[in-house]
Amino acid sequence: MRVFGFAGWSGSGKTTLIEALVPRLTARGLRVSLVKHAHHGFDVDQPGKDSWRHRMAGCSEVLVTSGARFALVHELRGAPELSLAEALARLSPCDLALVEGWKRAAVPKLEVWRPSVGKPTLHPADPWVRAVATDAPESVSGSLRTFDLRDADAIATFVVENAAGWPVAN
Repeated sequence: MRVFGFAGWSGSGKTTLIEALVPRLTARGLRVSLVKHAHHGFDVDQPGKDSWRHRMAGCSEVLVTSGARFALVHELRGAPELSLAEALARLSPCDLALVEGWKRAAVPKLEVWRPSVGKPTLHPADPWVRAVATDAPESVSGSLRTFDLRDADAIATFVVENAAGWPVAN
């Protein structure tokens, strides 16, 4: 499995960019998966549904399956959150695992940055940032390759060319 990350502040467009990249990557014959880090509480279950009721009753895990998909919800109940390595280890085999979030992870990544978000760039403080995708290329200083956020084809090529084998060697 090869990995490539996307980092940036909330509202910078990481999810929208990844959504545009995935069809381009799968069209190249790659089996693509994604792990996303959330800094806040989230719930993929629906209050009132049987699976939610079972979790609320105290189940550690609830797996819901159908002919189309399955979902496993695991309650940490005070245990530490998964590391990136632990999250990647839970994926089924794939060609390319995209990583959204984990800003400080030691994986090659693309910084998604918009000046309008009002936050500084993550590079050059992060040596794993390989390029920047932005809606204001003229605002990015330094020697990193810079992409227009709308150039999903070029970014997809860059991701494929710069993804690293897992685990990543320094």
